[in-house]
Amino acid sequence: MPISLVAFDLDGTLAVSKQAIAPSMGEALADLLDVAHVSVISGGDWPQFEKQIANQLPSRANLSKLWMMPTSGTKLYRVSEDEGGKWKRVFAELFSAETKEKILTAFDESLAATGFTPEQTWGERIEDRGSQITFSALGQEAPIEAKKVWDPDFEKRKKIQVELQKRLPGLSINMGGTTSIDITKEGVDKGYGLKRLRDASGIPLERMMFIGDAIFPGGNDYPAKQLGLRTVQVENPEGTLAAIAGIVACLAP
Repeated sequence: MPISLVAFDLDGTLAVSKQAIAPSMGEALADLLDVAHVSVISGGDWPQFEKQIANQLPSRANLSKLWMMPTSGTKLYRVSEDEGGKWKRVFAELFSAETKEKILTAFDESLAATGFTPEQTWGERIEDRGSQITFSALGQEAPIEAKKVWDPDFEKRKKIQVELQKRLPGLSINMGGTTSIDITKEGVDKGYGLKRLRDASGIPLERMMFIGDAIFPGGNDYPAKQLGLRTVQVENPEGTLAAIAGIVACLAP
């Protein structure tokens, strides 16, 4: 069955962690939007999506075919033609105050249990994104080079993840980005987001493809594979550019 929609992870796939997509990636996404729908599903919240992607796309990009899904797909943003092409939130699923407090306590206990306390941090380490709470080991403002060397093999975060799972049964706990752990409601991961995308877009899962850098057990892109989508594992944005070029060549009329 031909591909109608290509979904992407963000950090490590479309862009370097928390950085804007490169001009070449913006052009590549515009090319892809000419032949297919495109979605971005990531743990980041909407301000990050706006900064990294929405504000970087060339004017020729067909935004009517772009589906932006922050916080692992618990939110959906689309361009609204009725509001002069502005981005509009379609839906959002939020944590209760009680659940948020439980998660924050579990983070404190899990970090103490593993002993993974970095010598230096940059900015807040815990970010409340409404429908998702994210832990960034070195802080939200950490430099790229420091983030790359802290946990390149995911081993530190796997141990933190195990501790969190003991304390937060019934919640989804996944690794993302270069130093992050994302916590969402039970059953909420990128697989859940992709099913919400299917319902919102009317495009069946069989006609979707997912591209990401964490398609392995415990990685926050792995649910796309478990869902049965065709997937492409990449190591960095350069690999994504090559994948997009191949897809465009195959789908172009």
